[in-house]
Amino acid sequence: MATSYKSSAKKATKKKASSTKSASAARAGAVPPYGEAIRQATARGDVAEMRKTAAAARKWIKDAQAALERLERQLGKAGGNR
Repeated sequence: MATSYKSSAKKATKKKASSTKSASAARAGAVPPYGEAIRQATARGDVAEMRKTAAAARKWIKDAQAALERLERQLGKAGGNR
């Protein structure tokens, strides 16, 4: 009987942790592939991984810049201040 209680408690804890993590990630938006990812790839010294991480970071930065430009255009149309 004690085993099933522990098992149920463990499942509830995992469910709570994953739902909290999901909610937090949803609020934060996409995680950019730089910073920690670049430091980790560099520390491992895997050239192929570093190239892949660099390409992902460049793409993310390009996409983020385009999104920011669209946002600024919308702000201009709405009369928002910079």
